[in-house]
Amino acid sequence: MSIRLVTFDLDDTLWDVTPVMHGAEAALRDWLASAAPRLGPVPIEHLWAIRARLLGAEPMLKHRLSELRRRILLHALEDAGYPNAEARELAEQGFQVFLAARHRVEFFPDVHRTLEHLAGRYILGVITNGNAEVARLGIADYFRFAVSAEELGIGKPDAQPFRTALRRAGVDAAEAVHIGDHPGDDIAGARAAGLRAIWFNPQGKDWTGEAEPSAQIRRLTELPGLLASWDARAPLEAPPG
Repeated sequence: MSIRLVTFDLDDTLWDVTPVMHGAEAALRDWLASAAPRLGPVPIEHLWAIRARLLGAEPMLKHRLSELRRRILLHALEDAGYPNAEARELAEQGFQVFLAARHRVEFFPDVHRTLEHLAGRYILGVITNGNAEVARLGIADYFRFAVSAEELGIGKPDAQPFRTALRRAGVDAAEAVHIGDHPGDDIAGARAAGLRAIWFNPQGKDWTGEAEPSAQIRRLTELPGLLASWDARAPLEAPPG
C-alpha cells in the first residue's frame, strides 16, 4: 500500500534539544534573578521536590509540560514569600521567557530541504511529547497538523497520539510512517499503533529497544529514498546534495 502520511517527532529529530533546554533554563534563571530577587538561587533539589509533589498529586501533568513548569514556578515563588497573585503573574512571565528561549533552535542541516521535498508528495504531520510549536519555529507550512501531548493530555508511546494523527490525515495505519529518535516513545509507540517506524540515529548507536524499527537513518536526506523504496508509486528522487 502506498505511503500517504509521514509524521515527525521534533526534539532530537529535527534539532538537538540539549543545548536548547540549557539555553532556556539559563534565560529563565537570569530573568528570575532580576524580576524575582526574593527567590534567590533556588537549589535544583527544591525544584525537583516541587515537581515530584505535583506529579504525585496529578500524574497526568507529565504530559502537560507547560502547565507543569508554570506550577513549579508558582510554588517556588510562593515558597519564597511572594503573595499568590504576584507569584502567578511572575510565574507566567517567567514561563514566557523560558518558552521563547525554548523555541530558539538550530535545525539539523538537512531539515528544511528534506521537509520541502517531502511536503510536495506526502501529508506531513508532527507528533510530539514536548511543548515546541511548529508555528513558532518557522516550519508550519510544511505540516498539515501537529499532535502534542499538551493538547491530548497523553503522550507517546500511547497509541492515542498516533491514532489522532491518522484520523486528522484521513489515512490508515498501513499508509503511515513515523520518524523519531526515541526507541520507546517513537519506535515502539508507532509500531504498536500499526505504523511503520523509522529510527533517526545520527550517532550510529546500537539498538537497545524492544520493538525493532522498520528502518533506521543517520541523516534526514536518506528519508526520501527510503520512503520511495517502500512506496508502490513512482520512485521519489532524493534531494540534491
